[in-house]
Amino acid sequence: MHTYVNGDNIYAKKSAENLGELLMGDQIDNSPYRFQMNVNESIYLCTTTPLNEHEVKLLKQRTRDLYQVNMILDNLPVMRFAVQNGVKIQWTGFPVGYTPPGSNDDYIINHLKFTILVHEYEGSNAEIIGTGEEGLGVISESDKSKASGYQIVGFQVSPCSVKYDPEVMTSLHMYDNITSISCPSELDKYQVIKEQERISFTYEVEFVKSDIKWPSRWDAYLKMEGSKVHWFSIMNSLMVIFFLAGIVFVIFLRTVRRDLTRYEELDKEAQAQMNEELSGWKLVVGDVFREPNCSKLLCVMVGDGVQILGMGGVTIVFAALGFMSPASRGMLLTGMILLFLILGIAAGYVSVRLWSTIKGTTEGWRSISWSAACFFPGIAFIILTVLNFILWGSSSTGAIPISLYFELFFLWFCISVPLTMIGGFMGTRAEAIEYPVRTNQIPREIPARKYPSWLLVLGAGTLPFGTLFIELFFILSSIWLGRFYYVFGFLLVVLLLLIIVCAEVSVVLTYMHLCVEDWQWWWKAFFASGSVSLYVFLYSINYLVFDLQSLSGPVSATLYLGYSLLMAVAIMLATGTVGFLTSFYFVHYLFSSVKID
Repeated sequence: MHTYVNGDNIYAKKSAENLGELLMGDQIDNSPYRFQMNVNESIYLCTTTPLNEHEVKLLKQRTRDLYQVNMILDNLPVMRFAVQNGVKIQWTGFPVGYTPPGSNDDYIINHLKFTILVHEYEGSNAEIIGTGEEGLGVISESDKSKASGYQIVGFQVSPCSVKYDPEVMTSLHMYDNITSISCPSELDKYQVIKEQERISFTYEVEFVKSDIKWPSRWDAYLKMEGSKVHWFSIMNSLMVIFFLAGIVFVIFLRTVRRDLTRYEELDKEAQAQMNEELSGWKLVVGDVFREPNCSKLLCVMVGDGVQILGMGGVTIVFAALGFMSPASRGMLLTGMILLFLILGIAAGYVSVRLWSTIKGTTEGWRSISWSAACFFPGIAFIILTVLNFILWGSSSTGAIPISLYFELFFLWFCISVPLTMIGGFMGTRAEAIEYPVRTNQIPREIPARKYPSWLLVLGAGTLPFGTLFIELFFILSSIWLGRFYYVFGFLLVVLLLLIIVCAEVSVVLTYMHLCVEDWQWWWKAFFASGSVSLYVFLYSINYLVFDLQSLSGPVSATLYLGYSLLMAVAIMLATGTVGFLTSFYFVHYLFSSVKID
């Protein structure tokens, strides 16, 4: 929280980027723009040398690729307003240049009109509460007289292109005052980008008093646009949930309960005769808990899924309660990484306990814990390393520095791995889940089906995706278009609905497979809900093609697809875990009620 008096230089305090900022490639550098509190002025900055062919090509390419300039003043991102189809839209940052529709000429933005909103208050009547940017704090009675002055509560810009006479401008020195400039509306008065042109850069500053107070200064950035769309998404999800809940209700009350009640009412001789006439799910009673293929991989994936789901859920809850301030850049990603490290205990515990349940012994728990600690982080590390080599090859400033790699390795092997091993040890001490029925020595043959079962599994992912895709659009826009996403209340509701839909879909599909005597339900239950990740990845490709026209070149597209793949893998593990655990307890409950020897 900074307080200024008239004429104070508004300075930027250089601070070290946190872990989240470094991973996102955010680097903050001081600009040559100079502001003095409540001093309205028009300033000349500089004039370039005549542009050569390479510089013209680069500027035109950056303009057509819609490159943005992002600026921050007193921790507030610069905001501009644009009118599209009669609707006023707010954006953060401003473009490098402008290309008129149907024109081959490109024009550079070389004049900026800054509007800085300031709030004035008297120290004797003020009690200032911070917003978390530099920690919560209340100014005491003795400090109020010192704190009186002005605080910056808004930062806006109107960018434009102005053609100057280079002979006149070169006679000026940096930070010389010039006359106020009106942004032209005719193209012939814009500064065109072409060879031998000399471009002059200028800016204006206007301070405007505002009634906005310090704690409310972020409200303009966090205005919830399109709330009806979010409500539509939630209502759509509720309809899917009620539909699936009806199917589950029918399965439990009409089919399962009816069969079990009828079976329990028979005497022993009738039960023995009925055992010979059993059909459907009751026929696989001796095979339903047979060890699945690749059981170790299943245990590891379920453990990592619990870890990812816990990380996402706790992060969204904290953000919805307002603990993740948008003023603290990178805090969201930093918090997610720390939570992921801590929840390694849960990953190790769940993996080892599921392993001991399937195998009937805790032997090999160290291998399971180690695999759980390295599976998803290993995938993330491989993807990030490949993408980082691409960034290094293209000399991008967004590349992760080598020092950060060592930090990540330290966090991984010195915090996450030991915690996962501790969780695995706790899993060996937990009581293993006992199966309600015995497993036959010889596996039962699965009847042939008219169509492969994986088609049904892949199709099941469309229902969870239907609850997710609208919020997914807003999340992708916030990541790739620089928009603020702060409707975490809606996101929390959508997460809860997604968990319910995944659980219901998986239970329904597991029951359907058991009814056709298919006892290999373990992986099908996992991928019935986990297949939503396939549709998330396909939607990400659709978003790249139709909504990210500004993302040009193979390097940018590769980065986008790499991060989308990582997101899809995380979603697969989290949603697949929800479906598997729900189906496991459903099957356990179902067969614990059967008295078949």
